[in-house]
Amino acid sequence: MARRKRYDAQFKARVALAAVKEQKTINEIAAMYEVHPNQVSQWKRQLLERLSAVFAADRGQSEQQQDGKESELYRQIGQLTMEVEYLKKKLVQFQ
Repeated sequence: MARRKRYDAQFKARVALAAVKEQKTINEIAAMYEVHPNQVSQWKRQLLERLSAVFAADRGQSEQQQDGKESELYRQIGQLTMEVEYLKKKLVQFQ
C-alpha cells in the first residue's frame, strides 16, 4: 500500500505563493514541485482565504497590548492623584 506524502507548512506556503504570483500556470507549478495540480489550487485557495487573518491577529495583539498599557497608566495617574491630595492635606496641617 502506498503511503501518502506529507508536506510541511513551509513547502505548502512556497507552492501557494508561486500560484498566487501567477507567473506560471498551475500545471507548471505542480510539475515543478511534483504535486498534483488540484493540490496546488487547494493550497492557493487556502492561502487567499486565510491571508487577512494574518493581519487581523497581529492587529488584535497590538490593540490588547495598548489597552493594557493604557489601563496601567490610568492606574498610575489615579495613584499619583491620591498621593498629591494626601500630601496637600498634610501640608495644610503643618502650616
